[in-house]
Amino acid sequence: MTIIFFDDKTRETLLPLTFTRPIADLRIGILKISEKWQHHFKAETAYQTKEYLQKKFPLRNSENQLFVNGSICPNHDLLNAINQLKEEEILIKDEVCIAAKTNQKILDFENPDSYHQIMFKGDFTKINFPEDIFKLNDFELRADFDLITKDKISQKLSLTNTIIGSDIFVEEGVEAECCTFNTKNGPIYLGKNAQVWEGSNIRGSFALCEDSQVKMGAKIYGATTIGPNCRIGGEINNAVIWGNSAKGHEGYLGNAVVGEWCNFGADSNNSNLKNNYAEVKLWDYTLEKFRKTGLQFCGLIMADHAKCAINTMFNTGTVVGVGANVFGAGFPRNFIPDFSWGGAHGLETYALNKMLETTQKVFVRKSIVFDDIEKDILSEIFDHTTKYRRF
Repeated sequence: MTIIFFDDKTRETLLPLTFTRPIADLRIGILKISEKWQHHFKAETAYQTKEYLQKKFPLRNSENQLFVNGSICPNHDLLNAINQLKEEEILIKDEVCIAAKTNQKILDFENPDSYHQIMFKGDFTKINFPEDIFKLNDFELRADFDLITKDKISQKLSLTNTIIGSDIFVEEGVEAECCTFNTKNGPIYLGKNAQVWEGSNIRGSFALCEDSQVKMGAKIYGATTIGPNCRIGGEINNAVIWGNSAKGHEGYLGNAVVGEWCNFGADSNNSNLKNNYAEVKLWDYTLEKFRKTGLQFCGLIMADHAKCAINTMFNTGTVVGVGANVFGAGFPRNFIPDFSWGGAHGLETYALNKMLETTQKVFVRKSIVFDDIEKDILSEIFDHTTKYRRF
């Protein structure tokens, strides 16, 4: 069977995180949304997404295919309902198309009346806005922990570590010495070949994904997910940092989502609480203005390939677009458009050719090929976001 993940209208409200990927490629908990479904169905995956993303995330049809909404995470009741779907049936709740069984090449999720509708009465996790990723990370981290550790035996950590509680799972190749792991408030998952350096203090729920490193003396609070292939340090609270990104130095990061290929300079910080304790607003690409989040604690949303220099200060509820390069004293604006260059002193356009040159060097450091597909995606995003760079 092939699972085809489709992007619904939520793709627009999840920008800038979904400029560079389909919704199902978002990581929340331990796994990407696509990986959660794949774990249950053991199926091939494909994507119905924006045309400029299809080369990297291709649409492959098959005789036995299931369309799944990429913004929805699986659970027991949902899986049961989907398994009972028959041909040309679509599963719906509150006008949200959840999944469909059809041989059509493209799912017309905006016109569900063309399918036989099955109403779902249960609950599920749906990612609608960027802040949902850190808001719901604890719930999904616990679910993923149970999912991927079931019937598996944890490796042992060195006796130099202090483990409080017993809800910890250690994959092969993990290295940790002289650290504390407190699982009283949630599970801790240490992925294959991950490293936790001396003097680090970690409270669950927490996931350190494959080949990631926690540097010496780090302080990490739940619900936090790191990696894979990341290096982090300093103080982190309820943050989700995706693959190949680095926050390797002192500085605070809280109530945040950080994309792939991002880098934080030393002693960079974000605020996650306004001085007047007011509700935090975030930039919304669909509204082209700031949207109320209903949250008192909301820090930083940083899209792929964004970077900041040493001592960067992000205000409460800051959105940083794809490929932005932030530096300089003071607090930059709360919305830093994609491919911006500068900071509080002012912004200008980060020339595409210069940004691509830097990205090429970053990929080489990780022994990954920066191919034409990646370049074309970034070029498309650059053109699409021109209207936001009104400096």
